[in-house]
Amino acid sequence: MDFDKVVNRRGTYAIKWDYNKEFFGREDVLPMWVADMDFLSPKPVIDALKNRVGHGVFGYTERPESYYKAIIDWEEKRHGLKIQPEWILNSPGVVTSLAFAVDSCTDPGDRVLIQTPVYPPFYNVVKNNGRELVTNPLKMVEGHYEMDFDDLEEKFRSGVKMMILCSPHNPVGRVWTYEELKTLVDMCSRYDVFLVCDEIHSDIVYKGYRHTSVLSISDWAAQNTITCIAPSKTFNIAGLTTSVAIIPNEVARKKFKAGMDRFHIENNLLGITALEAAYRYGGEWLDELIMYLGDNLRLLSDCIDSEVPGVKLVVPEGTYLAWLDFRALGMDDDELKSFIIHKAGLGLNDGPSFGIDGSGFQRLNFACPRSILEEGLSRLSKAIKCL
Repeated sequence: MDFDKVVNRRGTYAIKWDYNKEFFGREDVLPMWVADMDFLSPKPVIDALKNRVGHGVFGYTERPESYYKAIIDWEEKRHGLKIQPEWILNSPGVVTSLAFAVDSCTDPGDRVLIQTPVYPPFYNVVKNNGRELVTNPLKMVEGHYEMDFDDLEEKFRSGVKMMILCSPHNPVGRVWTYEELKTLVDMCSRYDVFLVCDEIHSDIVYKGYRHTSVLSISDWAAQNTITCIAPSKTFNIAGLTTSVAIIPNEVARKKFKAGMDRFHIENNLLGITALEAAYRYGGEWLDELIMYLGDNLRLLSDCIDSEVPGVKLVVPEGTYLAWLDFRALGMDDDELKSFIIHKAGLGLNDGPSFGIDGSGFQRLNFACPRSILEEGLSRLSKAIKCL
C-alpha cells in the first residue's frame, strides 16, 4: 500500500475537506481534524464493494453467518478475545450504540460517568437521554494522562449507575494497561456500576503497547459490560455506518435490542460487505498502516520538540490523534482557536469541544500522507515563530 499517495477528497462530500468554510470560516485551511484517514481503504475491501455494486440490486438484506464469523475470528486473532455469535448486536455506529446503551440500561435521572477530556458525543449521549452527567477528569502526571481512581471512587459512592469508558482514549491517546483496567473493573464491581466501553480505536496501537478489552478482565466484567467496536477507524470506512455491540449478558442484550427495535434500525448492505472483507483480509494492510502511522508520529514528535516552541505533544500510545498542549503560549481558548485558523491556516479540533479539561489544547489527526503532515507542521511552526 502506498500511504504516501495523496488522494483528492474534495468534491466527495467529505466533512474534513469539503466544508472548511462552514466549520472554520475560510476555505484555505489545511484540514487535519475529523477522525477519518486520508488513505485509500484496503484493496480487498474496495474489490468486495465493487463486486457487490456490480450485482446492481441493493434491496433489504440480512447479515450472513460468515459476517459474524469474521468478527469473531478478528477479535480472537488481534486481541485474544473469545466471543460468541449470540453476543453480537449490530448498530449504525459506536456513538449510536452508546446512546442505545444509556437509554436501555439506565433510567431517566440516573447518574452516568465519563472521563474527561473526551470525545464530544460522550456528553450528548448522556444529557440527550435525560441522564445526569458525572465527570471523572483524567489527571496529567509528567505529560502523561492517568485515571484518577480516588476521584472515581468518590463519584461512584455518589450513586453512579453507568460508566462510559473510552479505550484507547480519544483524544489523549492512552492505551489503558491491564492493571489499570483491573482496578477499574474491581471498583465498578464493588459499587455495581455497569460499564459501556468504546473500543473503536482498539486496532490502532503502537509498538510497546497492547489493547486489553475490558470484556476479558473477569467474569464480572463480561456480564456487566457492553463493548462497542467497528472497522470504521481501522480501515477508513466510517461512511458505511456499520458497527458492533458485544453484550454477553442476556438481559442487557435484550434491553439493548428492544431499544434499537423501537427505532427500526435497518442494515447497510455495503457496510456488511466492507466489514466482512476488512476483518477477513485487511490484517496485512493494517500492519503496514500502523508502521506508517508510527513514522508519522515520530516526525510529528520530533518537529514539535525542535520546531514548535511552547507547544507540547501528549504522545499517543494508540489512535492516530495527537493531543497538543498550547497552554504555555498564554492564549485564552478564543485566541488560540483564532491563531490556529487564521495565523497557522490549520483546521484542528478545538480542545474545549472535549470538555473544560480540553482548555488550551488542540487535536491534530496525523492519519494522512507524509507530505500533508509536513505541510501542516510547517504552517504551525512558521506561525509560532512569528508570535
